[in-house]
Amino acid sequence: MTIEGTAAASFWPVAQAFEKQIDSSGGGAAVCVYYQGRKVVDLWGGVRDEVGRSWREDTMSMSFSTSKGVTSTLLNMLVDRGELNYDDPIARYWPEFAAAGKGTISVRDLMTHRAGLSRLRPLLDRGDRILDWDYMVDRLARAEAKPQTRSAYHALTYGWLTGELIQRITGQSLGEVIRTELEEPLGLDGIYIGAPAEARARAAQLSPPLGSKQSSLMSALFSDRTAENLTRLHRLFGSPLDMKHILDALVPPDNAELLFDERILGVPVPAANGLFTARSLARIYAAIAEGGTLDGVELFRPSTIDRMSRIQVTTRDLVLPIRMGWRLGYHTAFTCRGGLESAFGHFGFGGSGAWADPSRRLSMAMINNRVGGTPLGDIRIAAIGSSVLRATKKLGLDGGESSGALDPEVYAAA
Repeated sequence: MTIEGTAAASFWPVAQAFEKQIDSSGGGAAVCVYYQGRKVVDLWGGVRDEVGRSWREDTMSMSFSTSKGVTSTLLNMLVDRGELNYDDPIARYWPEFAAAGKGTISVRDLMTHRAGLSRLRPLLDRGDRILDWDYMVDRLARAEAKPQTRSAYHALTYGWLTGELIQRITGQSLGEVIRTELEEPLGLDGIYIGAPAEARARAAQLSPPLGSKQSSLMSALFSDRTAENLTRLHRLFGSPLDMKHILDALVPPDNAELLFDERILGVPVPAANGLFTARSLARIYAAIAEGGTLDGVELFRPSTIDRMSRIQVTTRDLVLPIRMGWRLGYHTAFTCRGGLESAFGHFGFGGSGAWADPSRRLSMAMINNRVGGTPLGDIRIAAIGSSVLRATKKLGLDGGESSGALDPEVYAAA
């Protein structure tokens, strides 16, 4: 399949890895990389729907949990401005949240997935409740919980919790805050959580992995029987993994079918339904990678970036049973070379994701419509991240500043 766009010659390994992925996995995708404040990779290719129409320069894709990185960025911006403190109780800004013993749960607890509200299924009587913001916010405010010492990934609840907190503090809708604080200042070309009809027309159609139907994929991954069997298996080997907890956290009662329904894009589901270009995500994270300021637009002070970079949780997560390296709303960036400890961001189901590495002044983002892998991305974004690191290593960027000049841009083509 044809890929289009540009890549600096030094970053040609990224174009090669991207082309190989498009050819092998099908569907369509886009990748963007910033280095030292400059866009050095901007590629797209493949098809955007089952009819076979080509992925275009402005195509966006629903990016699942990658969306959490956007609401986390907004919360950190509010902290930077002094409108929010990490250790304040959430109830200081959202009084109803104090119900049922939650008065001491802090913003930091929420942003590190220790708020005790990871389970979604017990809150719902039917799956389509996730389309009703007021219902979800009310249910979470009335739910019983207390701060936890271990993190348990708030896979879907994180979106409403952070989104409502942002709205309470700013007095604006989440969509308005995204537009005024990120889209307009940074000149982004596609970033929505709850998109208007004209934007949804640019959305790629999600496709299941090759050789499978989405319904069968969801049922296989998230059935109650699968949860029970996997829990027994882990207990046999001495693991405390609770698959019922994982199931309750990751999917609504309809086995996630609604996440592939066209209705999902029109309302805000901030932990799941962000509609982005890779270009927009990479530019947000480029501002983080540049110490908080990009092209004269300041999102953060350097001191805030330093706080955002620090790992808050070192133990294994209870929902995603690995060490996530949770920061304040972000996790360690994973590549095929393992976790990149100096980099952080957020990945999503289906292979989307974005991260920043302030030590390397580097950021990258990937979106696609051929879903697969795990709730936190798959091998494709890890492989692209590895290719980005190989390119920077050739520039002499081996964990510190590079003095190497970038080569001229070249056009990518199949």
